[in-house]
Amino acid sequence: MQPLRGITVVSLEQAVAAPYASRQLADLGARVIKVERPGTGDFARAYDSRVRGLSSHFVWVNRNKESVTLDFKDPRGREVLRRLIAGADVFLQNLAPGAAARAGLGAEELLRRHPALIVCEISGYGSPGPYEGRKAYDLMVQAEAGLLSVTGTPEEMAKVGVSVSDIAAGMYAYSSVLAALLERGRTGRGAHLDVSMLESTVEWMGFPLYYAFDGAEPPPRAGAAHATIHPYGPYTAGDGKVVMMASQNEREWRGFCARFLERPELAAHPHYATNADRNAHREELGALIAARFAELTGDQALELLGAVPVANARVSTLAEVWDHPQLAARGRRHEVPTPAGPVPAFAPPGPTGAAPRMEAVPALGEHTRAVLGELGLSGEEIDALVAAGVA
Repeated sequence: MQPLRGITVVSLEQAVAAPYASRQLADLGARVIKVERPGTGDFARAYDSRVRGLSSHFVWVNRNKESVTLDFKDPRGREVLRRLIAGADVFLQNLAPGAAARAGLGAEELLRRHPALIVCEISGYGSPGPYEGRKAYDLMVQAEAGLLSVTGTPEEMAKVGVSVSDIAAGMYAYSSVLAALLERGRTGRGAHLDVSMLESTVEWMGFPLYYAFDGAEPPPRAGAAHATIHPYGPYTAGDGKVVMMASQNEREWRGFCARFLERPELAAHPHYATNADRNAHREELGALIAARFAELTGDQALELLGAVPVANARVSTLAEVWDHPQLAARGRRHEVPTPAGPVPAFAPPGPTGAAPRMEAVPALGEHTRAVLGELGLSGEEIDALVAAGVA
């Protein structure tokens, strides 16, 4: 299923946000030409070397792409890049604030030259505004968006363990590009899309923002437990295994008391009768629940919780996720080629039936000569650009 076949994306991208957006487009069949710095490339290539010598971040977000090296600060490289963009449907970039505009690649100028082009810019904070020039790495945006204030334990805040602000911005860029392509199909006009990591993360902060609306107390940091629903979180069984469980409504709570705790009278106890009551008395109730879990092994607890039924889960290690039985049953694990050999990768969520597009993670500059040749440059011209460090 490749509905974006025939769509060409030129992406001046680095790190996670823009590469994640362009990979989603590539997964759906778009041709993504990733423009990188000669010699060093996307700096995410050097974040680590955990995937057979390759960067874990880079392998994750760069399959299905072609890598072209160009120094767009050099007039010769900039002219080649402009020719690439002239043949594209989408131009995506997440350079430092103002860098694209200074190079003559700002949205206003590009749309004046190419009215049907979709220009998507991803930044930390957006423009204009007092923060537009700030560097905006994922952790900085998590802090500014208030996410750190609700994540962690009562004693210490914690960042989310994945690049959630980058991912949020990448997904809004992806969905915005899809919408713009639909609109262009009706009107023939391109669009300027301005996606900020801050705004993307704040959108995901809706529950705590409204919970603390109009000066109310914010939800407390509650570790792996839910901040405002109880019981909802981790419990340690007698064999040391950690089990996650959640009771979302009064029917589930009554069943949990009767079948798991074997104390049906607790369901109507004035301290526990509603979620608000349980939340207000979570320490004393948590002790009762923890004592019951301690009487059981992890497997016994999971079986009893499933029989209630209430939601439950094991706490998977990362190694276990690669072989998760549900993912295996749905055929989600595949392989992608890389410069270091094939590595496993999960198919993109959503499409079913047809085999997913799972093509290679490119080596730096792997496609430079082929792509520049498509633009009409001769072998001698390409050689000269490579010799000069422009390509």
